[in-house]
Amino acid sequence: MNKKIQNKAIHQRKYKISGLFLILTLAMSIFLFSVLKTITSKRDIPSHNTTIYDRSFRGSIISADNYTLSNSQKTYQAVIRGASINPNKKEVFIKLFSIYSGIPEKDLRKKFKNRKGQEIKGNIILSKTINSRHAMQLKSLAYKLRKLGVFQSIKNRNGIEVLYGLDIIENGEQRRFPLKDVMSPILGYVGKKSDGRYTRPEGKKGLERKYEKHITSKKNGYFKGKRDVIGTVIHDKNSMKIQRVDGLDLHLNIPLALQRRVELMLDSMKKSIDADEILVGVMESNTGKVLCLATSERYDPSHIMQKDIPALNPKFSEYPYEAGSVIKPITLAIALDHKVVTPHSWFKTYDGRFQIGKKRWITDDEKFESLDATDIIVHSSNIGISQISWRLTGKEFREGLLKFGIAKPSGIDLSRDLPGKLKSLHLLDHKMHRANSSYGYGMMVTFAQLFKAYSAFNNDGVAVTPRIVDYLQDAKGRHYTLEPKVGDLKAVGKKAADQIHNILLEVVKRGTGVKAQYPGLEVGGKTGTAHIAKHGHYVREYHSSFYGFVNDKKGHKYTIGVLVIRAKKYQKYFASQSAVPTFRRIIDTLVELDYLEPEGGVEIVSPEIKIPQESSTRQKQTTPIILSDKPQKDKAVKKRPAKNSSVKSLFKLETKSKPKTKPVQKRKSPAKAKKKVTPKIDVADDLF
Repeated sequence: MNKKIQNKAIHQRKYKISGLFLILTLAMSIFLFSVLKTITSKRDIPSHNTTIYDRSFRGSIISADNYTLSNSQKTYQAVIRGASINPNKKEVFIKLFSIYSGIPEKDLRKKFKNRKGQEIKGNIILSKTINSRHAMQLKSLAYKLRKLGVFQSIKNRNGIEVLYGLDIIENGEQRRFPLKDVMSPILGYVGKKSDGRYTRPEGKKGLERKYEKHITSKKNGYFKGKRDVIGTVIHDKNSMKIQRVDGLDLHLNIPLALQRRVELMLDSMKKSIDADEILVGVMESNTGKVLCLATSERYDPSHIMQKDIPALNPKFSEYPYEAGSVIKPITLAIALDHKVVTPHSWFKTYDGRFQIGKKRWITDDEKFESLDATDIIVHSSNIGISQISWRLTGKEFREGLLKFGIAKPSGIDLSRDLPGKLKSLHLLDHKMHRANSSYGYGMMVTFAQLFKAYSAFNNDGVAVTPRIVDYLQDAKGRHYTLEPKVGDLKAVGKKAADQIHNILLEVVKRGTGVKAQYPGLEVGGKTGTAHIAKHGHYVREYHSSFYGFVNDKKGHKYTIGVLVIRAKKYQKYFASQSAVPTFRRIIDTLVELDYLEPEGGVEIVSPEIKIPQESSTRQKQTTPIILSDKPQKDKAVKKRPAKNSSVKSLFKLETKSKPKTKPVQKRKSPAKAKKKVTPKIDVADDLF
């Protein structure tokens, strides 16, 4: 009995000892875990070391004449605790903060109340988009407000009184477009992406999107080392500095001086012909460098409004349309290259009306019994070009169009480059479909495709890819170039290209492009007026275009494209009345800025000229249009500012919608003509 009691007592002591051991072990484990966590976790206690972070920036976009078109700056947010403001000095805080930040007092007062109109006691974000300059001022204000006793102590959850003030915290990077709507929508716009509490811009359209991976910020920098008593990093051998790596800068081929002049001209032209939009491009014919790519529909990328939504997509490469008669020179070039016609091959044009099939007719606006291949382009004959296309097989015709880049991405460096559309080989084997496509219907092309295709007629048959960006540059000044995904195209042979070149000169000399004439310069091109289709039917709305070139004797060669969308004033829908005058104004600008040097330097105005309208398969127009109702005497030598004149001085010449009428003077010899030089001004910001 006693032995059983002793065994039981022993077991009880054993259990007690085991339990006590387990409790001690658990307590020790908790203690060790707590110590380990304390050691490894980041604690908000004074440290001997400190780190200053330097966040990287997105690269800038810079014009050919070194104007910044887009860049980035740091943004800050201002945070205040509602309960920490002394109620008696709240108005003082609001007034001073409004002065220092530029935010209206009315907007600030709304920040202090919730949706129910009750005062907010917790954290209040007064602004998230404070720039660096205002941030510095507000940090100074925060110190002054403490001195003025604007803030009061409040108790936290632990019952400890804490004095909260005005906190200015770096929260992201903001994209700036200092010149507002200039060169939009080519530049594009940006959205926002967040990596935690820091927000960065992200390209959505245009160059901002196309070169996103190249211009986006690469790597943040920092400076790490021991700190002194006031928190400043001590520079010694133990300190460590890592340089930030910013995104690459984009340097464009487009000079701001030329671009802005053309944009202002387009604004004036759009009003005068009541058009929905006008697109313009200027490119070096042998290099593909784009010197101007402008539209009348622009927006401020920093402040996009509801009305700006239709203008966000750059129509240069994202707006396929039926081009009309500007396709005719391409059709003839293919036939010349296949040697099935010559420029002097004659075709019957049946007095402007030709039946194809039982119920279909092809018509011309100008009535001729017959025309040679040259005059088929000069007089824009649908009947003539249809017969030329019939000398080609469907396969030859389709492959010829593809060689010009039709129905292929143009390769222009924008965010989206649509390929357009061609009829299938099965359809093009049919005469009616081949005829229809020969004068620009039944196919979809973009401005960029035709812009590229027409460069072949001024570059020995090679269609060059338009390039907006010249090079990329890093912080050390090193240059990088990117090869285009779509290269240059050998569209036709040199002989065929030269033949079309000469024919396009004739179009300007005596055809639908006479308003583009400029004495002393070689000007050629082709007009196109095409109906717009809606819901499967052609309506009385038009795309009017003129694609061509202008050269001087100094070796300057430029390809120029103009597209007018829905000109609504009477008869202005004809390309000869809208696109061609726009083309001529571009030449004027190129001459004024010394991109072209006319031979002789004297502009002579031609006497009355009758302009034939380009053919339309939908509507006739036989009334000749008068270019000048009065013959004029020779004009004086045209004075123009120097090419290196400041943007501000150049823009002043474009502020009026109509150019001043020049007085008729006796002709001066070019040698005696004095050249007007505009004084140089460095600041252009006031223009915008």
